[in-house]
Amino acid sequence: MPQESCDDPAGCQLSDFAKKIEDEPHLTATTTFGTPIFNKDASLTVGKKGPILLEDWDSIDELAHFSRERIPERVVHAKGAGAFGYFEVTHDITQYSGAKVFAHIGKRTPIAIRFSQVAGEMGYPDTVRDVRGFAVKFYTEDGIWDLVGNNTPVFFIRDAILFPSFIHTLKRNPVTHLRDWNMFWDMATLREEMMHQVLILFSDRGIPASFRHMHGFGSNTFTLINEHKQSCYCKFHYKTNQGIRNMDSTKAKRIAGEDPDYHLRDLYNAIATGNFPSWSFYIQIMTSEEAAASDFDPLDVTKVWPHNQFPLIPVGKLVLNKNPRNYFAEIEQLGFDPAHLPPGIGATADRMLQGRLFAYGDTHRYRLGANHLQLPVNAPFQAHNFSRDGFMTLDNQGGAPNYHPNSFGGPDASSRGKKFAPTERVAGDKGRFDNGGEAWDNYGQAKRLYHNVMEEDQRLRLVDNIVETLKTTADFLQKRAIKNFAKVDEELGRRISARLNAKKKSHAEL
Repeated sequence: MPQESCDDPAGCQLSDFAKKIEDEPHLTATTTFGTPIFNKDASLTVGKKGPILLEDWDSIDELAHFSRERIPERVVHAKGAGAFGYFEVTHDITQYSGAKVFAHIGKRTPIAIRFSQVAGEMGYPDTVRDVRGFAVKFYTEDGIWDLVGNNTPVFFIRDAILFPSFIHTLKRNPVTHLRDWNMFWDMATLREEMMHQVLILFSDRGIPASFRHMHGFGSNTFTLINEHKQSCYCKFHYKTNQGIRNMDSTKAKRIAGEDPDYHLRDLYNAIATGNFPSWSFYIQIMTSEEAAASDFDPLDVTKVWPHNQFPLIPVGKLVLNKNPRNYFAEIEQLGFDPAHLPPGIGATADRMLQGRLFAYGDTHRYRLGANHLQLPVNAPFQAHNFSRDGFMTLDNQGGAPNYHPNSFGGPDASSRGKKFAPTERVAGDKGRFDNGGEAWDNYGQAKRLYHNVMEEDQRLRLVDNIVETLKTTADFLQKRAIKNFAKVDEELGRRISARLNAKKKSHAEL
C-alpha cells in the first residue's frame, strides 16, 4: 500500500505515483507496439521445461529493447542532475542586446538547467572534489540559447586543442584503469596557465554543499549586439540566492559512502517541497576600446574581469520550479551547445569557446543522433531548416522544399538575423601560436586570489586539499608543483613542501 506521508519526496516517488492513479483504471501491460500482454510472468516454452520459442515476441520485444537502453554517457559531465523553470527579466539591458530573451522587464522564458561533475562517470559520488557544470537552456522565440558554463569563472586551459589532453588527465589511467593524480599534476605543472583554476579547485569551493548553493558562470567571453548593430564583449554570471555553502573533505568522503547521489537528491527534494532554488543573473560589459587598452586578454578564459573595473550589471533571475517527469528522457537526453546563439548574442575569438562551438554539437550527433534537436527537451519552438531524414526523424519539415534557393515557399533568409550580424575585421599571419607562456601572465590573478580573496583559514585548508592528491604523485612532480606554487606565494610553496614532508615521515614510521 502507498505510504500516507513521507519526508523524502525522492524516496516517495513510487508511492506518490500509486496515489495519483489509485482512482483510475488499472494499467494494462502491453508490448512496445501497444498489444496487451496477458501473462508477464513466464516465457512461451515447449512444455514446462522446454526451450523458449522464437515466436515469443513479448519476450523478444522486451529483451531487444533492454540491450539498447543505454546510450553512450557524456565524455565529460556524465554525472548530473537537472530541472526546469523560467528566466525572468528584472532590469533593462536592451541598450546592450536586442535578443528577445531580454526584450522587456517582466518577460519570462522557459529554461532547463543541468548541473554536473566534469570528470566523474555516471556512478561517481556527488561529493568528490571537482568543477561542477552549470548549463542553462533558454527556449526563446528566436530559437534555443544554450549558456554552457561551470561553477567557476575561469577554466584550466586557454586553447581547445589541449582540452582532450586535459580531460584525459582526469580520467582513468589507460593501463591500471585507476584514477592517477600523476597525470593531473604532470599537466598542471607543465601548463602554468592552470594555476588560477587549480587554486579554485582545491579551495573550499572545490566541493559545493549542493547544486543550489553554488554560483554559475558562462566562463567564456561572448558578444552582445543591440538593435543599432553596436556590439560589446560580455561575461555572464548567475549568483545563488541560497547563499554560497561548501563542504569540507571529511564530510564529503563520509557522504560519498553513505549517499553517492546526495546532490541529485537534494535538488529533487527541494523542488518537490516547493523550496524553489533561484539565481540572480548578471552581465559584465567591456567595450572594444576597453579591451584594446586592457592589461590582460579579455578573451582569455583563465582570467576573470575585475569587478571594480567591470561591475556586475543586474539582468534577471533564474528559477527552478519543476522536476523532470522522466530523468532519461528529459535530463540524460538534454543536450547543450554553445553554438546555439540567438540574434543579439554572439561568439568571440576566445580559443576555448571556438573549440566548444564545434565539439558540443558533434558530441550530441554521436551520442543522441543526427536528429537530437527534434527530441522534445532539445527542440526549439519552431524550426524551418534544410536538414532531412536520418535516424529517429520526427519531423521532416512538413513537406517543405529541402533545398535553397527555391520557388515553392521554402524557408527564406531572416531579416532579423541579418540585423544582428555586424561585420568584424579579422587579419593576421596564419600559424600555431602557443598561448601558455609567461608572457600571458599565468600567476597575476592567482596571486590576487590567494592574497586578497582567501582568508588565512582558507589558505590552510587549500594546502591540505592540495597535499591530499599531490602526496600520491612522483617526487619530481611534487618538486615541480612546489616551485610553481611558490610563484603564487613563497610561503604557500613552503607550506606545501612541509606538509608533504610530514606525510612522508609519517608514512615511513608506519
